Parts: sequence; structure tokens; C-alpha cells
Amino acid sequence: MSKRRMRFTWVAVAFAACWSMEVGAQASAAEDEAFAASIIEKADRVRFPAEGFEVSVTITTTTPSGPQEPRKYRVLSKGNESTVVMTVEPASERGQIMLMKGHDLWMFLPSVSQPVRLPASQRLTGAVANGDLARANFAGDYKPTILRTEKVEGESMYVLELVAVDRSVTYHRVLYWVRQSNHWPYRAEFYSLSDRLLKTCLYQNFEKAAGRVRPMRLAMQDGLRQGEESTLDYADMKLRDLPDKVFTKDYLKRLE
Repeated sequence: MSKRRMRFTWVAVAFAACWSMEVGAQASAAEDEAFAASIIEKADRVRFPAEGFEVSVTITTTTPSGPQEPRKYRVLSKGNESTVVMTVEPASERGQIMLMKGHDLWMFLPSVSQPVRLPASQRLTGAVANGDLARANFAGDYKPTILRTEKVEGESMYVLELVAVDRSVTYHRVLYWVRQSNHWPYRAEFYSLSDRLLKTCLYQNFEKAAGRVRPMRLAMQDGLRQGEESTLDYADMKLRDLPDKVFTKDYLKRLE
């Protein structure tokens, strides 16, 4: 074999090897991404049903000056893309309704003829943002990456970084701890676009509701207001066959 042909052969072999390594790396990255996405999807199904459901939520906020008056809501949700949040207490705000469709959020006020557009990141009460109550679709809102695994209180956890798919999402970035054994969520840290810690959430009080065991309490510690904490207690969760018309602006006035 001539030296020229030998050089060509070695170049071809080297090119094939590099191409094979690149394809393998791309395949591995795609597998890692798919695996991270499957963890988030399974944890989403633990937190809330994929089917239509109804649940009552009581939010209690404690500040350095003492506890605030609890706030109560009735939530109707379907497929994590459509949610209606109705204020039950305080009585002075009864009749206020939030509607979330995809990433679009509106507030209906009895005294205003047309719904008002709201950002999901706007503070609702205490450490709770509108999006915390109206939308819980991590799988649809974030691109996940597995950062590491670690032991917490003797349990093996996946630690994932979730990066928002766009700016309409409630938080820019989330660090998320999920139990390896059953995909129960354990902890989440929520960050702003400037990478400032906004709040920390612990998922607690796991009980059977709407067909499976779920966290029935979220304990949120405000990262911006020292000493302020909010708990979201869920109760009376049940599956419901909710027609699509419930999740329309024209239907809000008919809800009670």
C-alpha cells in the first residue's frame, strides 16, 4: 500500500472514530435528558392527578409580627394546563376567580366587567405566588437536568436543575429533590432570573388522595422576607369530570 493511500486510510479511520464518538455522546445526552424528564413527569403525577380534579387549599402565613388570617381557596384543575382558583375566604374577597390556561393567567373581579391579565410570578399571599396555586406543571414548564444524587435523612435523592422554557413561567430556575425509590418530591428551591433564592418549599404530610399517596402540605419559606413562612394545606381532593367550558373566561361568572 502506498504512503498516500495509507495516510488516507488512517484519516478515514480517525474521522469514523470521531463521528462515532460524537453520535454516541449525542445519544447519551438524549438518554440523560429523557431520563430526567421522566423523573419530573412521575413527580408531577405524585403531586396532582393528570385527570380533572377538585381540591380545597388553606394558606396560612406567619410573619415575624405573628400569624396572618388564613386564606381559603377552591381549585378545579384539568391536565395541569387548565386551572380555576376560586377565593373562599376572606369573605371580603369571595367571588374573585383566577383562570390559568397554559401560561396565560387572568383574574376575574366581581366589580370589573372584564378579566384582568396577571403574571404567574406575582405574589398572591405570603410566600405564595399566583403560579404556585394555579399551575403545577413542572414537566411542561422546565427543561430538567440531573445534577447529582445524594442522601437526605437516609433516603437516596435525585437532585435536578429545572430551567424555565420561557419567561412566562413562574420561576426562572428550580433545584428539585426527588426520592429515587418512589418519585415523591422532597424539596424545591425557586430562583429568579438574577439567580436570587426566592423561596424554599418542603413537600410534607403524604396521604392517600384521589387514588394515590400525595403531599398534602407544602411548607414555603420566603427567601426575600426573613422569618416569613406560608403553608398550603390541601384537603378533600377528589377526581372530577370537568368539561373544557369550565376553563373559559366566559364561564367564570357562572362559577360559585
